[in-house]
Amino acid sequence: MSPQPYRTSPVFDENTLPAALQSEHNTKAGVWGVIRILEGQLHYCVLDPRAEHILTPDNPGLILPEQKHFVTALWPMRMQVEFYTAAPAL
Repeated sequence: MSPQPYRTSPVFDENTLPAALQSEHNTKAGVWGVIRILEGQLHYCVLDPRAEHILTPDNPGLILPEQKHFVTALWPMRMQVEFYTAAPAL
């Protein structure tokens, strides 16, 4: 059985996506994130090791603990982030 998220962010769109998510940031130790695209597309960039992904409703993004990353909205879009204390299944 896959772990359940302990917290989920609000739903953001291209106008409400926080600046903090669009600049370099990371999750805390022991925290995984899953970026869920509800509509449209999102550019997801991992900084180490460097990787870039286009996320869609069928292609969520996995954030590893303490992994530096940022996102860029590809308009229009709606997304949210789920947070886990164990590695989630995508």
